[in-house]
Amino acid sequence: MNAEAIFDQFPVLKSDEIILKRIEDCHIDGVFAIYDNDTVFEYCGILPKHNKDTVKNMIGHFQRDYTKRSRVKWGIFSPSQPDQLLGIIEALDFNQKVNAVTIGYFLAEAHWGKGIAAEAVKRLVHFLFVEAKVNRIQAEVMPLNEKSKKVLLKNGFIKEGTLRQATLWSGKGIIDIELYSLLREDYPL
Repeated sequence: MNAEAIFDQFPVLKSDEIILKRIEDCHIDGVFAIYDNDTVFEYCGILPKHNKDTVKNMIGHFQRDYTKRSRVKWGIFSPSQPDQLLGIIEALDFNQKVNAVTIGYFLAEAHWGKGIAAEAVKRLVHFLFVEAKVNRIQAEVMPLNEKSKKVLLKNGFIKEGTLRQATLWSGKGIIDIELYSLLREDYPL
């Protein structure tokens, strides 16, 4: 894994449809709109946040986690409206021993069903395989989260199986999760 490609300078990732860039304090309204919506986190191990000050502190935590090299959270933006936050995508659980990383993503509800999540995953996968030289990318999905599974399958991920009662997610208790992965050898470089 080329950790320097990820952590030396915050990576800005672009395609014709989206820009993945750092979330900053000026994006507080967009971050709050996402975290304040219970529907967004119905199938996530994240509790909604209904206090704007709590969400403002979280933005600082995004930078702290990046500085500690433990997690990268990108804001998903449109090139035509570069300050309107559409969603968040992240890379976490960097496992240098097996050269693997876990990804997760969620969009503001107003932007569901428009292909934005699929495009963000596509751009992040390209970056992780080509520039960061990761070998394995994985995602954990609640079995009922059909929309998220479609995003992964559209990007070539393979369902490896269901881990029964395998994880504790905030607000959900102990749950089953489906594990999806994509290997570098399966990705057309």
